[in-house]
Amino acid sequence: MTEVVALTSLSHGAGCGCKLGPGELLPILRSLPQSGDPRLLVGSSSSDDAAVFQLRPDLALVQTVDFFTPIVDDPFEFGRIAAANALSDIYAMGGQPLTALNLVAFPLERLGAEVLEAILRGGLTVAAQAGCAVVGGHSIDDPEPKYGMAVTGTVDQRAMLTNAGGQAGDVLVLTKPLGVGAITTAHKRGAAGPEQLDAAVEAMVQLNDAASRQAVRAGAHAATDVTGFGLLGHLHNVTRESGLSAEVSARALPALDGALEHLVSGAGVSGGAGRNRTYAERFTAFAEDVPEPWRALACDPMTSGGLLIAVPQEGAELIEGTVVGRLVDGEPGAISLI
Repeated sequence: MTEVVALTSLSHGAGCGCKLGPGELLPILRSLPQSGDPRLLVGSSSSDDAAVFQLRPDLALVQTVDFFTPIVDDPFEFGRIAAANALSDIYAMGGQPLTALNLVAFPLERLGAEVLEAILRGGLTVAAQAGCAVVGGHSIDDPEPKYGMAVTGTVDQRAMLTNAGGQAGDVLVLTKPLGVGAITTAHKRGAAGPEQLDAAVEAMVQLNDAASRQAVRAGAHAATDVTGFGLLGHLHNVTRESGLSAEVSARALPALDGALEHLVSGAGVSGGAGRNRTYAERFTAFAEDVPEPWRALACDPMTSGGLLIAVPQEGAELIEGTVVGRLVDGEPGAISLI
């Protein structure tokens, strides 16, 4: 008989918060040789959300992969969250997901087949909602559970969104609230109640498909999804690749209920948040009057977060979200949190 084990008790990190820190990872990736194939429209050099490979002038493949350790104890919800998170990278490029492969690392003998079945069923549920066929996958035995997907989609490159197209004067629209990392970390420590966790799960399983379509229709110049590196980390990629700076209004940042309180108390501050903060301090100027909770919120490691969209002012009203800042002329990659 298998024992009942809380999934998060087996993971050293939670969701996208278990990513390698950007300050350590990016120099390694940039030291590697890059593909010279002219059909590769977007590769790893720009730290974008997915790779884009041209098939013909009006059609390109979009490919991504994402998996992580449990962020919640419910296996079905873990599967839903992981699938939504993987699909998000396709939507961030303006693409449509077509197929997915499951990635599974799992202690089958300890946790049992029913738990794994629930995780996979959760992933299938969200993939079906996205119109994406799960066509296979790969599994390994691992004492620390991990789940995610490799997703392939398509995009018309004339409507493609990247992190490199932002223009000075664009406003920045964020389509989901921040604070998932704070809530899930605080819940793991017994400080966040079930209502707060339920709200965080509801945000994480929400697909970014509608936001992606709205961004394209609004004439967005650039987009990225906000996940493990936090708002500032992912915005840094947009500003660096677009050759611009950004101003972000800290008090305009939308937050899940309870997130700021858990950041104040420290119960919601994770190791991933600390790594993100250290990284963000390299390129972010924090205004003196910005309270600490909002600084922490801007660095909170998100899992299956919303899209951050750079769009002309007149297009912002076509996107369901919150205007949190703007792109401005200045040092490429620099951000001011004001």
